[in-house]
Amino acid sequence: MSAKKGKDLLLKIDNGGGGYVTVAGLRARRLAFNAAAVDVTDAESAGRWRELLAGAGVQRASLSGGGLFKDATSDALVRQVFFSGEIRSWQVVIPDFGTVTGPFQIVALEYAGRHDGEVTFEMALESAGELVFGAA
Repeated sequence: MSAKKGKDLLLKIDNGGGGYVTVAGLRARRLAFNAAAVDVTDAESAGRWRELLAGAGVQRASLSGGGLFKDATSDALVRQVFFSGEIRSWQVVIPDFGTVTGPFQIVALEYAGRHDGEVTFEMALESAGELVFGAA
């Protein structure tokens, strides 16, 4: 597989009308998956090596992004979802790999700007339910 352009990694939010809208102005996007391990080591563990319980523990995903504040339709939707504390369906499109879709809650929304520059924003999301992967 050849290298892919970062701009093709897309973050989309459910627009409430049965479709998804790409979050405008993003310069950086990140999707991270994590799984908590369940340690079942005991006095009889071979050689005192740690043992883990397969298929146990909590899985989660974190989404983050940052970029230019454009005051686009998607910006208004992100603000509304954050301030209402909504859990909404989001999609991450990973070029030539697939799409991850599922419920996320915005847990951080930050705006910044310098007197001689543009207004930027950063946001962080945490998974709030089962995620579905669809291969490209």
